[in-house]
Amino acid sequence: MTSRNDNASTTPTKPAPTVDPASLDEGERAAIAAYQASVATEAAAYRLMAGRVADDANRATLERIADEKDADAAVWTPYTGAEPSPAMGRARRYARLARVLGFTFAVKLMDRQKRELRRGARALAARVPEVARVEADEERRGRELMGMLDERLLSYVGAMVLGMNDAVVEITGTLAGLTLAMQNTRLIALSGLITGIAATLSMAASEYLAAKSDGRPDAKRACAYTGGAYALTVVLLLIPYLVLPDGMYLAAMAIMLAVVVLILAAFNFYTSVAQDLPFRKRFAQMCAISLGVAALSFFLGLFCKIVLGVDV
Repeated sequence: MTSRNDNASTTPTKPAPTVDPASLDEGERAAIAAYQASVATEAAAYRLMAGRVADDANRATLERIADEKDADAAVWTPYTGAEPSPAMGRARRYARLARVLGFTFAVKLMDRQKRELRRGARALAARVPEVARVEADEERRGRELMGMLDERLLSYVGAMVLGMNDAVVEITGTLAGLTLAMQNTRLIALSGLITGIAATLSMAASEYLAAKSDGRPDAKRACAYTGGAYALTVVLLLIPYLVLPDGMYLAAMAIMLAVVVLILAAFNFYTSVAQDLPFRKRFAQMCAISLGVAALSFFLGLFCKIVLGVDV
């Protein structure tokens, strides 16, 4: 395993400042100080992530990033007159996100958010050459090191999204159709639960057979991720019908639809960050499909109730 001291010994000595720090005004020094704190916070976050990663290669990569970020933060000490001081609260939040959602997601989210934090310092690039140099080095290193990271969770995002997408469309349509047909939250929940269990098993089995037919050795794991995402979505959509009284079926459906939007927002945000995909367009498309199916099923349930003369 690569240690911090070993990496530090290979880190190049920081150059002397190319601009007299005394020539900078208070606003410029504040922008550089914010830049320095941002880089130092990233270094701390990478080191915290590395401490919780089991894979030796990924741990070494994250520790290497942390060491190089520390060196980058130290470049600004002559300008700020202070040693790098990371925001440990923010670093710990990134580390917790990495533990729950994967370090690739946390790293990319951190990279996305740092752009806003460093906007003021980037405006100084023409005057302070170190800004452009450090940014260019970070971009180059980021591409190289992210290519070295190998995370199992990210490889199964497609399976999870498949399970979630199918559950949202199928179960949302089912519950919306049953709402006016049955007009009883308990009966709707029971019917939705039976449908959800059957659909979960079907989806998991289909994913397993598809993976096996492709010769993939991870068929069982892909099956578990797909089925797990489907089952979790089913449970979240059924909660309003399980909690509210029998006669509040319309309120339960309204809450269920709100939950659908939140689920779609969460999953699309995750995939947009982890896989560098556009968020708004995908989110809008999935909402339109899911809510459109729900609306169609809702009126179809009412039509069937009237035509068939069902009175539950």
